[in-house]
Amino acid sequence: MATQYGISGTTAREISTSVEQGVSEGRLDPGAALPPVRRLAEELGVSPGTVATAYRELRQRGIVITRGRGGTVVAQAPAVGSRRPPKVPPGLRDLAGGFPDPALLPVLLPPRRVDPVKGSHRGSPRLRGLEELSREWFARDGVPHDRVTFSHGALDCMSRLLSTELKPGDTVAVEDPGFHHLLDLVPALGLRMAPVAVDDEGIRPDALRTVLRAGARAVVCSPRGQSPLGACFSARRRAALLDVLAGFPAVLVVEDDHNADVAGAASFSLASGGLPRWAQVRTVSKHLGIDLRWAAVACDATTLARHDGRMLLTSGWVSHLLQETVARAMSDQRVRTLVAGAGRTYTERRDGLVARLGEYGIAAHGASGLNVWVPVRDESAVVNGLRSRGWWIAAGARFRIAAPPAVRITTAALTGSDADRLASDFADVLGESEATYGG
Repeated sequence: MATQYGISGTTAREISTSVEQGVSEGRLDPGAALPPVRRLAEELGVSPGTVATAYRELRQRGIVITRGRGGTVVAQAPAVGSRRPPKVPPGLRDLAGGFPDPALLPVLLPPRRVDPVKGSHRGSPRLRGLEELSREWFARDGVPHDRVTFSHGALDCMSRLLSTELKPGDTVAVEDPGFHHLLDLVPALGLRMAPVAVDDEGIRPDALRTVLRAGARAVVCSPRGQSPLGACFSARRRAALLDVLAGFPAVLVVEDDHNADVAGAASFSLASGGLPRWAQVRTVSKHLGIDLRWAAVACDATTLARHDGRMLLTSGWVSHLLQETVARAMSDQRVRTLVAGAGRTYTERRDGLVARLGEYGIAAHGASGLNVWVPVRDESAVVNGLRSRGWWIAAGARFRIAAPPAVRITTAALTGSDADRLASDFADVLGESEATYGG
């Protein structure tokens, strides 16, 4: 509790530093309430305006959030230190991480010879061969590809896009349930999140219209393989969303097509709908290897200039050694064949678990991607119950804002016989949970 940690300082900067130190040292836990402005001002002998300024700085850095009458509390993933996923207990089958099956990934071949470079690559940050491969990648699904650039992964790109487009306090529309790292990143950038409900066809047009009318300045969404629900845009949903967005031409739309090659669904991209401000981000971590921290970005001219301008001032470029490794894999026909087979296998495993759960009367979502999302009444009861049977799955709390409870199961490496056993165990756990907490 905040009352057990003595916040100190006589200036706004000293007060905010004191709170940040308490959070980073673990003495102020996520969810801990900070004292009301006037009370802390009296305790420290400063004006309420000084404390209010300190709290505002903390909000802008994503360390605390304000819940109206609920006061100011430490954010669930404060932007100091780091929140790592819990370690998988020994002896459990890990179905929580969202990772691809290593058996379906290619062996990567980095460059054998690396000659010294004179100067830096800031003047030519992108390898021409990989740039052309990226254009072909986007063109395959009808995404405009006149302007492409690279980044160090999807989140690196989205962080740069949002921080150059928006100012602290602006609102970003995000999927709910959505990608947990994005839900951590947005408040860490000092931005506010507006949750947009998701169904099996992606973000809902009515929910999107509501948050845009309320002033959201950017939208981040997934056209397919959405995590955690597995949603994918249909042609009808794409048309409806474009109709909504037509009324808000200044809004930046960022599509996260992170598992395009293995999502198991066709592309109905908003990026191909003539939006004024847009970007689509694609990574290779799901189909070529999780250690390839590289992403390709197709976008409009203004977005490209802002992204590359900020990157020039920071990391400068993506390592050419990494780019050569990615280019070699993307141009290898054997790798392409392996990836195509992996996509079919992931679809079979995902659909298989959904079908097996359905045989027990358990509704599950998983239209595309590597995960299945199962609504439940009590996440902890289901997670702990399956843990006792040898399974490690993810509670849904980290993926949702206002969406109802659920659990996420990664099916990438889940074979048929294991899916049979998991579905049976899941049904047993639900029965026990209902007997305990009420059906």
